[in-house]
Amino acid sequence: MIDAVFCYVTCADAAEARTIAFTLVEERLVASANVIPAVSSVYRWEGRIHEASEAVVILKTRSDLTDAVTTRVRALHSYECPCIVALSVTGGDPDYLAWIAAETAEPLEGEPDLA
Repeated sequence: MIDAVFCYVTCADAAEARTIAFTLVEERLVASANVIPAVSSVYRWEGRIHEASEAVVILKTRSDLTDAVTTRVRALHSYECPCIVALSVTGGDPDYLAWIAAETAEPLEGEPDLA
C-alpha cells in the first residue's frame, strides 16, 4: 500500500478550485481532485472574525509529493495564507491507492502522457 494523503484546500471560489485541480492533475502531482463549489467559512484573520463563501478542493496524492503540491497550490492561489493541509490516508481499497500511485508517477520513456 502506498503512503497516500488527501490535501484539503480552501479557495476563493469554484473557478480557482477548478484551476488548481486541473493544473495539478495535468502535472501529475495529484491523481484526482474533488471540487466542492460552495462552503461557508468562519475564521479569524488580522484580529477580526470573518464569514465568507469559499470553495474546497480535495487533492489525492502520495505523501512524498506533499511539499511539491503545497508549493504549486501556493503559486496558483489568490490568498496570502491559504489553507493547505495534508491528511494521512490510513487505509482503503488497495486498487484505488495503487491507482493514485500510478497516476502520480512520471510517464515511462516512450509512453504518451495523456494529460
